[in-house]
Amino acid sequence: MTLTKSLSLRAQDAPESGIVEIINYGRDRDRLLPLWAGEGDLPTPQFIRDAAKAALDNGETFYTHQRGIPPLRAAIADYYARHFGAKLSPEHVYVTGSGMHAIKIMVEAMTEPGDEAIYFTPAWPNIAAALGVSGAQKVGVPLEFSDGRWNLDPARVEAAITDKTRMIFVNTPANPTGWTASLEDLSALLDIARRHGIWILADEIYALYHFAGGRAPSFLDIRQDGDRIVFINSFSKNWSMTGWRVGWLVAPPELGDTIENLVQYTTSGVAQFMQQGALAAIRDGDHVIAENYERARVGRDIFCDRLLATNRVETLKPDGALYAFLKVDGLTDSRKAALDIVDKTGVGLAPGSAFGPGGEPFLRACFLRNAGQLEDAAERLADYIGRL
Repeated sequence: MTLTKSLSLRAQDAPESGIVEIINYGRDRDRLLPLWAGEGDLPTPQFIRDAAKAALDNGETFYTHQRGIPPLRAAIADYYARHFGAKLSPEHVYVTGSGMHAIKIMVEAMTEPGDEAIYFTPAWPNIAAALGVSGAQKVGVPLEFSDGRWNLDPARVEAAITDKTRMIFVNTPANPTGWTASLEDLSALLDIARRHGIWILADEIYALYHFAGGRAPSFLDIRQDGDRIVFINSFSKNWSMTGWRVGWLVAPPELGDTIENLVQYTTSGVAQFMQQGALAAIRDGDHVIAENYERARVGRDIFCDRLLATNRVETLKPDGALYAFLKVDGLTDSRKAALDIVDKTGVGLAPGSAFGPGGEPFLRACFLRNAGQLEDAAERLADYIGRL
């Protein structure tokens, strides 16, 4: 028996990321335009870095609050008041070591091994992997792709529920599709969850990247006390802090002791100097959100308009999030195509196959980047598509 075979089946079955495979294949190429990952090209703003550095200089390097430092929890509650009109107390807020960490601990809180969890496909691959590694059974409900847009049929969700279903994972605006739930969609999903007594794990990281104007509809608009909803968010996208790995969740205060214990036994909390940087971001950084939103809006138009002009791309401009999920005539094997595109164009795209059922014919590009780079990438891709 090999050493790997002596590990648990859950560990052995943890899938390789199809996105990382392409990144590793092409990361060192000359003139590469990397649109494969879900991040922009700007570093974290200086005032955020300065706050973290000042905290380091002040010796804030000791163990700290497992639930997050009180000023940061209060500032996150205020963020929801400003942007969502939601009345939350700091006791609803828990700081985590990234949005991924928040998802993982809540999956383990909401499911036992063998329980079922519903999510919508194509989907960010980490949710399916987090469910699998935790021992839950993944139940993918497909979004419908028609006339270049994605839609959800709530009846399909209800039909997927069994006596083993414990949670529904809802990512809206969605990675990779850009699907953005309407208030009617959210109401239907919440009604289903209430009827069946199951949890909703709401990933609303892209809520402020909503191109119809204003932020996207949220479960916060319709929730009532006692609803089984936990919200996931992160500092990564809004404030250009992907590498910091700081996130948070919003949950009923009665879950506080359980969440604190799960934090304790996974990361034991987020470094205090990092939390001070996060505090500066969320307290003083609404202008950064606005600037990143505008970069994404302009980037979406530049990139999508050029590729739609080829008349070979079916996907329309997404309603939200940071991604163009492209269905190109003549391409069916997205992994093979992504590798070929790196070789022939120097543009890095994520293969749709990495996003599970329904994603195979698509390619994902992140448009939170410099306009000039996106113009260059779109021209290279348009030329490639024209040669197919």
